[in-house]
Amino acid sequence: MERMTSPLPPRTASTGSPPGSACSALVSFGQESSTDSSPAANGLSTISHEYLKGSYALDLEAVKQGGTSLPHLNKTLVSCCKRLHGEVDKVLAGLEILSKVFDQQSAVMVSRMIPQSANQGGDQELEHLVTKLAILKDLLSSIEKKALKAVQDMSSTSPSIPPQLSMRHSKAIPVQAFEVKLDVYLADLTKIGKSQKHTLSVDVEGGKLVVMKKLNAQEDWNTFTHDKIRQLIKSQRVPNKLGIVFEKEKDKSQRKDFIFASAKKREAFCQLLQLMKNKHSQQDEPDMISVFIGTWNMGSVPSPKAMSSWILSRGLGKTLDETTVTIPHDIYVFGTQENSVCDKEWVEVLRAALKDCTELDFKPVATQTLWNIKIAVLVKPEHENRISHVGMSSVKTGIANTLGNKGAVGVSFMFNGTSFGFVNCHLTSGNEKIGRRNQNYLDILRLLSLGDKQLSSFDISLRFTHLFWFGDLNYRLDMDIQEILNYINRKEFEPLLKVDQLNLEREKNKVFLRFAEEEISYPPTYRYERGSRDTYVWQKQKPTGMRTNVPSWCDRILWKSYPETHIVCNSYGCTDDIITSDHSPVFATFEVGVTSQFVSKKGLPKSSEQAYIEFESIEAIVKTASRTKFFIEFYSTCLEEFKKSYENDSQSSDNINFLRVGWSSKQLTTLKPILSEIEYLQDQHLLLTVKSLDGYESYGECVLALKSMIGSTAQQFHTYLSHRGEETGNIRGSMRVRVPSERMGTRERLYEWISVDKDETGGPKGRATLPLRTGHEYVKPTVSRKNAPADLGKVSEEGEKNSSHTTAGRPSFPLPSTPKEEGTQARAKQDSVEGDPSSCKNSYNNPAYYILEGVPNQSAALASELLPGSALPPVATKGPAASKSKPPTGSSAQQRRQTAGRPARPASEEGSSEDDGSPGPHSATLNRPRRTSRPRSPRWR
Repeated sequence: MERMTSPLPPRTASTGSPPGSACSALVSFGQESSTDSSPAANGLSTISHEYLKGSYALDLEAVKQGGTSLPHLNKTLVSCCKRLHGEVDKVLAGLEILSKVFDQQSAVMVSRMIPQSANQGGDQELEHLVTKLAILKDLLSSIEKKALKAVQDMSSTSPSIPPQLSMRHSKAIPVQAFEVKLDVYLADLTKIGKSQKHTLSVDVEGGKLVVMKKLNAQEDWNTFTHDKIRQLIKSQRVPNKLGIVFEKEKDKSQRKDFIFASAKKREAFCQLLQLMKNKHSQQDEPDMISVFIGTWNMGSVPSPKAMSSWILSRGLGKTLDETTVTIPHDIYVFGTQENSVCDKEWVEVLRAALKDCTELDFKPVATQTLWNIKIAVLVKPEHENRISHVGMSSVKTGIANTLGNKGAVGVSFMFNGTSFGFVNCHLTSGNEKIGRRNQNYLDILRLLSLGDKQLSSFDISLRFTHLFWFGDLNYRLDMDIQEILNYINRKEFEPLLKVDQLNLEREKNKVFLRFAEEEISYPPTYRYERGSRDTYVWQKQKPTGMRTNVPSWCDRILWKSYPETHIVCNSYGCTDDIITSDHSPVFATFEVGVTSQFVSKKGLPKSSEQAYIEFESIEAIVKTASRTKFFIEFYSTCLEEFKKSYENDSQSSDNINFLRVGWSSKQLTTLKPILSEIEYLQDQHLLLTVKSLDGYESYGECVLALKSMIGSTAQQFHTYLSHRGEETGNIRGSMRVRVPSERMGTRERLYEWISVDKDETGGPKGRATLPLRTGHEYVKPTVSRKNAPADLGKVSEEGEKNSSHTTAGRPSFPLPSTPKEEGTQARAKQDSVEGDPSSCKNSYNNPAYYILEGVPNQSAALASELLPGSALPPVATKGPAASKSKPPTGSSAQQRRQTAGRPARPASEEGSSEDDGSPGPHSATLNRPRRTSRPRSPRWR
């Protein structure tokens, strides 16, 4: 049997053969090869033959003597490749032009490689050639794909824009028409007859507003370009009324008031006009962006393919109008709990869903995961380069704070000059575990490492211009299950909100101090029967006993912003068609003012053009039994580094648990901002922390807006101090921000273009001077345009202890000798003067101020009974109508207080939010609350 064999390759230097024989074999092999070479070799084969015939022996001898290189072979290879170097350089130079257009990153590599080939030899030259060939291979294999992608991206942009600067845009916004009525005074009816119907057509792409009115079957048209619309003025008294100021002639304007079909239509019209203004603005950077926040406990089940209702804010509650619902937001933030999908797949699911809804390829900014708690942030492609300083963190709050089944994940970043923080959490479940949930919140607040590391003295609630906190907070309703179901069936949510554990804990300042939450006008989002939104599954038999899960608003979205910043919540609701989980997804959208990375047009200021932040005096009341000395640290992005004051020069105590400390101007340092332009300074904030000399421990922090402090005379401020989520005192003072006249130029921000008209008593209609709601500080800084007292450290005692007014935003507690009826009158009076700066100074020395959580005081017993129903932050209680809200039927305010903190039915157990969702022995079928446009509840106005 024959064996099949294959020839072995010739051995070049066998140890068994003499060197001479090996050399002869190679030379003869080279000669045979050279005779077979084609003329196309252009002499290169001759060079190789010469090496094998002569130089090879020299290399061999060198290796025998211990050499580790073949210099003659290297020289031969370099000679062979001289022309190849030149040809590769020619090809790369041609591809460099295409790379600059379609692939800038590769273009940089090519431009660096080409000039390096000169003046190199030997090993370096060969190594460089191999590198260039590798780049050439990569370019040739990918340039067509990258060019195709770039051409597709540029296809929708103007050809006049350079390809590398082009950006992807969503589909054009169609012209939207709004049917309105002209609102006129009685005196004007005799001139124009009865109120007329008008149509307002908004052409966002064309940058114009067309006002059309019908009169005797004839149409009268007026067209106003975006620059001729001077201002929009929202009526506060009539939610569907809007004033528009048109520019008629130079320096002359005309205001017309229109009545829209609903408040939602008015808001949609305003949003479209803002979008039009922004689109046709000459500004390079935006003044305002739109942010979407979504939270959903997915119940450990993959998401459905269709999630458009969540992304488009469609469903129940406060939703966007259909005319604006498809306009993409600038930032999308998705927080999920019990999400079993892997991170990469989940991000792709979100990107695909956003692409379906907006026709844009959103860019992922960050994704953070703690077990099945996830947060994902995506931005419009055009904003990708505006995002910087991205940070991520997580905190475990599960059993013994070591398990990640409960906890929080967070993401922070800068959008140009504005800092954003986002926290998604899943807190302890179980109706009776309010204290555990509160502690979860405080642990997250303290341990989540986000934002500027220089602000480590401040918790995350003060580190960001805008902080959004959302997730499955798991706070429940303290009411009998049947009562809850009855109220839900009748779509009466107000009585339920009054027994909502989160609202009750916030009223007691135990959690989410000075956070804001939009009105809730949708049914509880937990615990539904999976596969349906018609039935709440509220009881189920478990091995450990009967588990009760009353319908509750477990899924929430709250926020906290610096004072005098712009933020408006345009929607807050839940979907009603995503039914895979026992929770419904919740959404909220926000209109947020942002600042640019300011660049001074005049360069660094000279000494005569330097702005200064000067303090005349500061006085603080801090919660402590210590009598040590204190100092203040000042932090701001407008300062090169943080600054310290000297120790306080005045100190007194009227209460063993509190200390009043004061600093005169001599103890306070003058601060020098890095830039002196007023346009820059009016967007800046100053963070203060009051620290003890004994241990350098912080006893309270706060934030002040510089905007109200700019002027030639000192302005007064007054706000609260907090530390680790607890209110620890109060601080007031007098300061000014002195800006040189050479740096006073400023401009109107886009969000200042819309104002609120609070004075609608009749008469001539002028330009409204009150800006739209800015910031949500619970205690607003006191600003009075007059010189401050010479010494705020010396506190007047003239009758202030019996003042009925308290710090704006705090309940007005009567003294122990004051009858309860007087306290009620004081609260009513406070409602009428809330926001009046003069009311703050009278409360500063009132002993009732010292009523803080956990501090014994004679007045403390009255505090819980005298908390007004509107004790939530201003965003939740909007106006005097709040005091008219009625308590639940058959339940007094005192009864509600008694139920706070304890269940009103069989207690639920840990893990109630992790049920499999199957119906238990008890469930309730509801008359479904469908999408409605009902007016906002009086409680929230």
